[in-house]
Amino acid sequence: MANSIKQQVLDAFQFRHACKAFDPNKKINDEDFQYIIETGRLSPSSFGFEPWKFVILQNQKLREKLSEVAWGAQTKLSNASHFVLILQRTQQQMRYDSDYISYMIRDVKQFPEDMVAGFLNTFKNFQEKEFHLLDTERGIADWAGKQTYIPLANMMTSAAMIGIDSCPIEGFNRDKVNELLAAEGIINDEFEISVMVAFGYRNQEPRPKTRQALQQVVEWVR
Repeated sequence: MANSIKQQVLDAFQFRHACKAFDPNKKINDEDFQYIIETGRLSPSSFGFEPWKFVILQNQKLREKLSEVAWGAQTKLSNASHFVLILQRTQQQMRYDSDYISYMIRDVKQFPEDMVAGFLNTFKNFQEKEFHLLDTERGIADWAGKQTYIPLANMMTSAAMIGIDSCPIEGFNRDKVNELLAAEGIINDEFEISVMVAFGYRNQEPRPKTRQALQQVVEWVR
């Protein structure tokens, strides 16, 4: 059983590629897409603070507007079955002393009150002294953004395991995308864009996968 599961996972990684063009006539059913999004929601994050939000952009007019400031997404926006904007929480939202962090600790994680102060002190020390996230204006935001790539990867893998294609997208103007999303009422001062990902079904087979050899990217220290 274990060998079978391992082979299924490896097969999914072989199947997955950055799909450049999707079949506009094939749509992902609701059950399958819910499964993909759920693997994103269940993804791990530093301290368990979930600095993300997933916006499924199905409005065609808004997709057209987005394509004007997201050059890497233009063909995907026109033919992908589902298009997801992965947002990250902003610098102020992810500070150790923010209301959001207090909410996550008390309401979501439901820490006993006598543990809250100690946990917050640990988190403060991590941000201030260990990772130096408070040294720059975007230190915390960049740290939060890196975490959004965990659910991104998990969603792409889970999609590949059921034969659904995907394409991660960083080809966009961050400032202009944020301006557009704010104008459309999709984001406020709590969120900003991190990365995008399209899902659907390929309309042609990709070229064979290429990767460096294992010994070129792995080093054992015994």
